[in-house]
Amino acid sequence: MVDIENFWAECKEELSTSFQTIVYEVWIEKLKPVCFVDNKLVLSTIAQQAKRTVESKYLDRIKNVAVSKNPSVSDVIIILESQAAEFMEKQNDFSENNNSPSKTDKSQRTVKKCPFLEKYTFDAFVEGKSNAYALAACKTVSENPGTKYNPLFIYSGVGLGKTHLLHAIGNLIYKQSPKSNVLYVSAETLVTELISVIRSKSPEDNTHFREKYRSCDILMIDDIQFLIGKDATQEAFFHIFNDLYHENKQIILTSDRSPKDLTTLEDRLRTRFSWGLTVDIQAPDMETRVAILKNKAAQSRFSLSDEVAEFIAENSTSNIREMEGLLNKIIFFSSLSNNTITTRSLAEEALSDFIEDKKDSIDTSDIVGAVCKYYKISTEDLFSKKKTKNLVEPRMVAIYLITELLPTPLVQIGEIFGGRDHTTIIHARDKITDEIKVNPRIRITVADIKNMLLNR
Repeated sequence: MVDIENFWAECKEELSTSFQTIVYEVWIEKLKPVCFVDNKLVLSTIAQQAKRTVESKYLDRIKNVAVSKNPSVSDVIIILESQAAEFMEKQNDFSENNNSPSKTDKSQRTVKKCPFLEKYTFDAFVEGKSNAYALAACKTVSENPGTKYNPLFIYSGVGLGKTHLLHAIGNLIYKQSPKSNVLYVSAETLVTELISVIRSKSPEDNTHFREKYRSCDILMIDDIQFLIGKDATQEAFFHIFNDLYHENKQIILTSDRSPKDLTTLEDRLRTRFSWGLTVDIQAPDMETRVAILKNKAAQSRFSLSDEVAEFIAENSTSNIREMEGLLNKIIFFSSLSNNTITTRSLAEEALSDFIEDKKDSIDTSDIVGAVCKYYKISTEDLFSKKKTKNLVEPRMVAIYLITELLPTPLVQIGEIFGGRDHTTIIHARDKITDEIKVNPRIRITVADIKNMLLNR
């Protein structure tokens, strides 16, 4: 029986080279394999609009690739995720004809095509202070699976690189040892497969499920927190974990929180998750975010200026996927106008909706509070008439941020800062504006405070 996860991974690898990067990431990469029904490949998406777009614009290409991978595929069906359970009940074994590539002899099938996305490698992963420890651990596990750091547990917020690291591990292992049996699934897929086995009540399905997970050399499960509340799946995974661990098979897990914080998961699982090494990935700093953007732009063959890269990085700090989405929007606007967006003002225009949504919730007190917290001074000192060096700069930065982020009249800003004349406010605003252009320290300081405000 064809493993649908591996089959779709192979299809996606080819599709990633067939479409523009933004098209692939927005419409194709987010499709999830559900099952085979009467030799039809069933894929799901989250929204009706996405379903209509894929069906009208990209389905023919997806079908062609699926058929090229296995001629027995008769069609490709796009459904909504809410329909997945309905189709899982209809699924049947994928029957292959004699022309199917998988009907070759066992010696030819021993070495499978790498199911991991080619673009996700260690070389393509931008290292920074926030992820260096996790990156080093993943490289070590890739080079010596099952011998050190088992299990490896990686946790972080959404969109900070966990999935990239899993694919990078898989790619390196396949490169070094193509015959390795590496299984990579999401916890959601594990739950769905077990539900299907339970519903079928078939001993053969149960045996296949057990063999699939217990015969692998390396097991990777993404978003393990999805097992919370799934008692039957937790029980099944407990036994899978024990079998693999005692046979020195590498286990790699990711989650949105550390094992000790998965408080509603069974204690015996949480304990086992902590047996090896637990590493976290923090939100990247300014320099790392800019480097990531530069790297992503290069992969998309887009010339990204330092000014635009810094602007995007300033406005998105906690989620790399969000940051990549903003970059894609810049690329999209550039393609529409046939003119590359290279300046901050053009970038502001292209991302105006996103920026305005974040600004709406900010007021003067927020800005003052953030500046005081950053510089570790009191509000009274900020508003005072003192002109010591440690107060002048934060005062001007606060004035600059108010003029940039809020539609507050200059006279009113002067009143807020102890009755200062509006010309003083203009001087402070212009002074910081000029400093941002030539002084990296001021530029980073302003960016950091703005991040505090826009990403509360």
